[in-house]
Amino acid sequence: MPISKADMQASLHLLEGEDLEYIKTIIEAGSNTRAAKKLGVDRRNVDRRIKRIFAKMVKKGWAPSHDLTHPLPPGRVLGKTTTLYKDGAPVMQWVAAHPDDEYLERVSQEAMDAFRSEIPRAAPTELPRQLTFDPNLATTYILTDYHLGMLAWGLETGADWDLDIAEDLLVRWFQKVIQGTPNSETGVLAQMGDFLHWDGMEAVTPANKHVLDADTRFEKLVGVAIRVLRRVVNILLTKHPRLHIIMAHANHDPASSVWLRAGFKAFYENEPRIEINGSADGFYCFEHGKTSLFFHHGDKRGIGNVDNVLAAKYREVFGRTQFSYAHLGHLHHQALRETPLMIVEQHRTMASPDAYASRNGYISGRSACAITYHKDFGETGRVIITPEMLKK
Repeated sequence: MPISKADMQASLHLLEGEDLEYIKTIIEAGSNTRAAKKLGVDRRNVDRRIKRIFAKMVKKGWAPSHDLTHPLPPGRVLGKTTTLYKDGAPVMQWVAAHPDDEYLERVSQEAMDAFRSEIPRAAPTELPRQLTFDPNLATTYILTDYHLGMLAWGLETGADWDLDIAEDLLVRWFQKVIQGTPNSETGVLAQMGDFLHWDGMEAVTPANKHVLDADTRFEKLVGVAIRVLRRVVNILLTKHPRLHIIMAHANHDPASSVWLRAGFKAFYENEPRIEINGSADGFYCFEHGKTSLFFHHGDKRGIGNVDNVLAAKYREVFGRTQFSYAHLGHLHHQALRETPLMIVEQHRTMASPDAYASRNGYISGRSACAITYHKDFGETGRVIITPEMLKK
């Protein structure tokens, strides 16, 4: 069916870029034939171009001639529509929408662009020359279940939480914790998953589609996530000559863990002091002399059965080392278990509870820790900091 000039005129406010200019040219010419002559192309090319433009508009939920006059929000495309008519006039309409894959791809590209635009590029970070560093030590900074982008109301959950609070707290935590850790030659940033509260255009859990309390749109969340993690990396580069980074797979943000790993690996590929753990398996390992450190979010294996999986997956590392430690998150509360294979520790989160956790009585303390390991003796100390310790 030919696209009417009325539909073209009514659609101008939704068009942009080359599509907008093209349709303006058609309207001004008065017909597709005259527009083709003005553009120096065949009439059929004009017809096809108009159809492509308005096919995109229909996907966005806009087709006035068919009584679709309410464009869908960004990130959604039209699925099935049903319209009830009475005496030739629409009286009721049902519209089904689906995630827009092209939009998600653009958001991923924006994530990569954020590395270049959100924070001005700086010269390589130099360590203070007067400091000496102990090559026997590796300090691991455990960050799990931070739920950036979650929205919590203090009167309901016990503490407020939003993007601004989360970014400010995380930066101040790292600034504070490095004051208490030794000058280890190696730092390990163990971002153990669920760093983002949700993982796409809909604020729902990826597997079960449970609706989540969200502070913002996903595009903004992506930019803030990249910015705050880069700020954290810059802080750690002032403390340690060598930095190993883990961006773990988890249940709230499985896709985001992929672009975080890939993005940070690309961004820091020319920084010899940084190593990005590229494992896509969900189970991670760092070897430090006779000490082996293992990491898993905790959604696939828990404190009671993760040790044998890690020992099997990293059989050679486990066989070479004498002291083995596994770190988990996921359940937001602290627990520790020593097995014949290793010490397994489940860590707290720094984030506030959300409404779901609060209403169901899931209560635990809030803290994060930095643990130092000696290559010959295993754990030698830790620093624990709570949100209350960071109040201004």
